[in-house]
Amino acid sequence: MSSPAIQLRERLPRIAEDAVAKARLTVVPRRRVRAARMPFVTLVSLVLLGGVVGLLCFNTQMQQASFAATALEKQSTSLAAREQTLHDELQELRSPQHLATEAQAAGMVVPDSACTVRLAAGTTESDCTPATADNTPRLNPEKPKLPHVYAPAPYVVTVAPPPGSGNGHHGRHKNQQHQADTARR
Repeated sequence: MSSPAIQLRERLPRIAEDAVAKARLTVVPRRRVRAARMPFVTLVSLVLLGGVVGLLCFNTQMQQASFAATALEKQSTSLAAREQTLHDELQELRSPQHLATEAQAAGMVVPDSACTVRLAAGTTESDCTPATADNTPRLNPEKPKLPHVYAPAPYVVTVAPPPGSGNGHHGRHKNQQHQADTARR
């Protein structure tokens, strides 16, 4: 049997050898490991490029929205004007003057006076005369005639030809043309 002291002696030199081997190791200064710059530059470049592209897309979308809004405003203005025109036309068609003109065109006439009819008795309260086209007042009055002062008779001046202008046919034709021009004035 072996004693524990013998085992300890045998193990002790091994531990001592390991300790001496470790003691021989020297500490070497660590090398500075620099982080690679390329991934950082790439990341920053991609972020900047993404920002510029995003800003460009946003600006383009805003411009398109602005153009669409402008087109819709123009269309709205046009439709509002059209609505106003149609409203004016409808008011014209509903006007009493237009209704009277259409009624007269359909052959209706305006009576001289009102007449009350009692349906139960079958009589009238006053002397009712039938309305005719002759006693219907005009809807559109006749246009007034212009006074004589605004339509005077034409004033014609005849000018004798100057002496020495020639007695030929051409001169006479020229004189007639001159008289016609004077008459037009």
